Amino acid sequence: MIRKHSLRRRRGQLSQTGVSLLETMIATVLLLIVSIGLLGVGLLATTTTENQGHLAARTTEYAQDKMEQLLALAFSDPSSNTTVFPATISGGSGLSVGGSSDPSAPVSQYVDYLDVNGNLLVAVGTTPASGWFYKRVWQVSSISSTLKQITVTTIVASTNSRGQIPQSTVTALKTQPF
Repeated sequence: MIRKHSLRRRRGQLSQTGVSLLETMIATVLLLIVSIGLLGVGLLATTTTENQGHLAARTTEYAQDKMEQLLALAFSDPSSNTTVFPATISGGSGLSVGGSSDPSAPVSQYVDYLDVNGNLLVAVGTTPASGWFYKRVWQVSSISSTLKQITVTTIVASTNSRGQIPQSTVTALKTQPF
């Protein structure tokens, strides 16, 4: 009788060990299936965030570059061509009042185009340059006889993701005599 009881106990322990291993394997498989299902969502989120963040940073950088170029001009400069770099002393609008900060409505002499690496492309008027990836538009407004507001907006041509197209706008004030 003692032997039967001890044998039953051993068999019970063995069978519970096997069930425990089986339960662990089933739980692992379920966890693996759920993880694989979420992997696609995580990959999409990471890719979108990286692309949007990278492009948004570049648009801000290029808007700041154009702003620095414009702020380097004299307050009363009416003719420097700022659609080229470095700016030439004639053939452009300089800091004359005009332009547009709306990328969908560029104004001649107040717009330029960059390639995917940020290199300035040659464009005529408001006709986009071939292969452009970034568009910069700027507007110069007169606040008073000694104060001008300069607004530069940079936008990306398109993105590979479904998110909003990155756009950055930078505004600064320029005073006379500086």
